[in-house]
Amino acid sequence: MPPPAPEIKPAPGRPLMVLGLETSCDETAAAVVVRDAEGRGVIRSNVVRSQIEQHRPYLGVVPEIAARAHLELLPAIVAKALAEAEVTLGQIDAVAATAGPGLIGGLMVGLTMGKAIALGAGKPLVAVNHLEAHALTPGLTEGLSPPYLLLLVSGGHTQLLAVEDVGRYRRIATTIDDALGEAFDKTAKLLGLGFPGGPEVERLSRMGDPTRFRLPRPMLGRSEPHFSFAGLKTAVRQQASAAAPLSDQDAADLCAAFEAAVMESVSDRVKRGMALYEELLGEDAARMLVVAGGVAANQRLASALKSLAPSRGYRLSIPPIALCTDNGAMIAWAGAERLARGLTDGFDTAPRARWPLDSAATPVLGSGRLGAKA
Repeated sequence: MPPPAPEIKPAPGRPLMVLGLETSCDETAAAVVVRDAEGRGVIRSNVVRSQIEQHRPYLGVVPEIAARAHLELLPAIVAKALAEAEVTLGQIDAVAATAGPGLIGGLMVGLTMGKAIALGAGKPLVAVNHLEAHALTPGLTEGLSPPYLLLLVSGGHTQLLAVEDVGRYRRIATTIDDALGEAFDKTAKLLGLGFPGGPEVERLSRMGDPTRFRLPRPMLGRSEPHFSFAGLKTAVRQQASAAAPLSDQDAADLCAAFEAAVMESVSDRVKRGMALYEELLGEDAARMLVVAGGVAANQRLASALKSLAPSRGYRLSIPPIALCTDNGAMIAWAGAERLARGLTDGFDTAPRARWPLDSAATPVLGSGRLGAKA
C-alpha cells in the first residue's frame, strides 16, 4: 500500500502556491501558480512543450509516442517551471497533476511523477480533472467565480455545463457523435491539409467563399440542446468528392463553408443552452458565458459568440489563447482552488481515461463515444 498523502487544511485567506503537471494528450506542461489571500490567481511560470512534430507524420496523435515523449520531457519541464517561478519544492504547498480524462499512457506518466514529487517533498497531492481545469480557468485569468454557463469545446469534448461551484457541475448538453475539435481535424484530413487540422481549416477559411458550397446546419432549431457534427463532416466529404480534384481555392471554399456551418450550429445550440441554464438556476442566475478548451482559440467562434452573448444579456469570457489549449497553469489553478477547500487525494489515486464532470448525467440516446460519459 502507498503511504498516505499529507493532508492540509489551509488557514482561511492564506496564499497557496501549487505546482501543476499536464500530460493528458500531446502537450507536456508544468506551471507554478499562486492563489493569493483574496482568491486571485497569479501565474509564476507556465512551461509548455508541444509534441506536434513527433505526431505530424501520422496526421494525428499517436498515444504510445505521446507517452514516451512525456516521460522524456517532463522532468526538465518541471525543473524549468520551478526555476522560472524562482521557487523550490520546499516553498510549494501542493502538487497538482492531471488524472483524467485523456490518453491513459500520458496520464500515467504525469500522475506518477506528481505523486513522486509530492511524496519526496512531503506535500499533498491534488488529482485534477482536466475538464474542471478548463472550466475554472476564468478564475485564474479574470477572477471570475461561479455560477456561469460553460461551453467546453476541444478535440475530445463538446458540452454545455452549468458551473455552480468548484466540484459542482451539471451537464446541459453534449455531442451525440463527434466533438467539435474532432470534426475540424477530420475535415482537415479529408481535404489533405496539415496537422494539427483545426488551425489549418481556420487559416484556409479566411481565403474562402463560405457561400459557394451548401452544407447542413446540424440540430438547428431543435428543442434539445445537443450538438452533432458527423453529418456535417460527411457533407464536406461528399462535396469534396464531387469537386475532385480539388484546387487550393476549392479547399479554401470548403473550409469557409464548414466554418460557417459550424458557427451557425454552435450559436444556435448555445442559445438553446442559455434558456435551459436559466431554467436550471433561475432567471436571476449570473448571465455569464465562458468558452474553454482548445477550439476556444478559433477566432471565428469567438466572433460569433461575441455577437450572441450580449443579444441574450450575457457577458462573454474566453481565456487568452495560451490558456485555451492544454497547459500546466490551469491544472495548478484547479489544484489551488481544490486545496483552498481542503480537497486533496491519496497516492493510490488511479488515472482515468474517462472522467465526466457530471457523473450523474443521463446518457444521450443515440450518442456516440463522446456522449454523456465523456
